[in-house]
Amino acid sequence: MILTGIEIQKRLGTDIIIEPFRPAQLNPNSYNLRLSDELMVYTNDLLDMAKPNPYSLVKIPAEGLRLEPGKLYLGRTMEYTATKGLVPMLEGRSSVGRLGLFIHITAGFGDVGFQGFWTLEILCVQPVIVYPGVEICQIYYHTVEGDYVSYSSGKYQNNHGIQPSLLYKDFEGKFS
Repeated sequence: MILTGIEIQKRLGTDIIIEPFRPAQLNPNSYNLRLSDELMVYTNDLLDMAKPNPYSLVKIPAEGLRLEPGKLYLGRTMEYTATKGLVPMLEGRSSVGRLGLFIHITAGFGDVGFQGFWTLEILCVQPVIVYPGVEICQIYYHTVEGDYVSYSSGKYQNNHGIQPSLLYKDFEGKFS
């Protein structure tokens, strides 16, 4: 089952942490998360799953930053979130999607016990200007049935910045 906005607010400080929390961002069954003022872009045209890929960081100025089609941008939420006993999920906001902006291409499914900032995989179908602090996506929560093990991966847990792919760590020692 998905928690309602009222239930999300009731559980703040216990099994849901959203910092900072602003009541105006609460929806009927989700909470809007904002885009930070920085994006990460890979600097090579060819990305290799088995190796760390070089990247650069780009500041999003107050007057906005033009994103170009066909280029992957990694962003980060301004809000830190944590859960206990719930599955956090991320989706782009419909108003953002209607501008042809994909916010979380494939990885919107969080794990029980995830703690940190969300890295967003951003792609646009035509040029679009984004702004720091815009409410760009929404988090919602599913209840869990049955026993579970909390997420404890060293790859992304307790992150503080934008996280590039760390898939290469899965390859270590497998093909040598």
